[in-house]
Amino acid sequence: MSRFRLVMPSLFAFGIAGASYGQPSSPDASPARVVVPKVEREGVWQPGAGGTQVPLWPANVALAKPDTGDHPEATGNGSPLVAGKMWHWASYVTRPTMTVYKPKGRNTGTTMMVLPGGGFYAVATDLEGTEICNWVVQQGMTCVLLKYRTPQIWETEAGKPQQRPKVLLGLEDAQRAMGLLRERASTYGIDPHKIGVIGFSAGAYLVANMSNTEDRTYPVADPADQQSPRPDFAIVAYTARMLDTSKGRNSLELKPWVKISPNAPPTLIIHAMDDPTDNVRQGMAYALALNDAGVPVDMRLYAKGGHAFGMRPTPDPITREWPGEVKQWLQNLGML
Repeated sequence: MSRFRLVMPSLFAFGIAGASYGQPSSPDASPARVVVPKVEREGVWQPGAGGTQVPLWPANVALAKPDTGDHPEATGNGSPLVAGKMWHWASYVTRPTMTVYKPKGRNTGTTMMVLPGGGFYAVATDLEGTEICNWVVQQGMTCVLLKYRTPQIWETEAGKPQQRPKVLLGLEDAQRAMGLLRERASTYGIDPHKIGVIGFSAGAYLVANMSNTEDRTYPVADPADQQSPRPDFAIVAYTARMLDTSKGRNSLELKPWVKISPNAPPTLIIHAMDDPTDNVRQGMAYALALNDAGVPVDMRLYAKGGHAFGMRPTPDPITREWPGEVKQWLQNLGML
């Protein structure tokens, strides 16, 4: 029997994204995002109608556990409200999954894998997950929502900023999902050479990781792990954890753990200039590094929008216009 409880401060006190998840951009722009109590219950997240949830690994494969070990998976609602509505999460994820949504009507063969944010504490399942998939399938694409292992804390040493874990569980899950999609392309009715990714905040950081490496940190389990884990296109929305802020305000150097590959796919970066959680310089630094490596990269920057707006329309133009920008960009690539 599931039980409801207020979320304890040990995990979610500061608002999921690692700072101020979903803060308003300014007093005269987006409506104030009202803070509501965070409520959580034990239980495994389940997709709504139209989604088929698939385990990433066989049940007998031992997986590294998130920081909370065998804590039962839980779902909950987040705070503050975004566009006047609650948003929801899944966390304590020990058995990651991908949920497949088929396109409605025309099938272009293109697939979009969605990596929600959540500060590596949780996975924002609707705001940056199912709501994105609703739009993706309407464009004639298959959508795949990744529920990756969380939480995984980035340790802070005395006098030093956060450090990237040596093994990033969410990256392993994303690479595994990409291999499964390519291995099962005929089953899902998709083109194995037209599989891209979109990520938000922490999920955007995972997208950047996927784009720049084919190395895996887990043992090869089956033929799916022999497929390339690198996406065919990448969309990075309000990314974090990439800029080396120790170099000064005007420096656009990347953290030492951010590796750039000339084989990274064409990339679109979306960010609001007034993002209070992840500075716009994060995306700018990544864009310049990709460009220096010869990777095609586009940016869409807006003056206002804040952080973690997902696809919910507000008075800020970015929230209403970025889906159209993505569609045009995909058309330019020949993906749509």
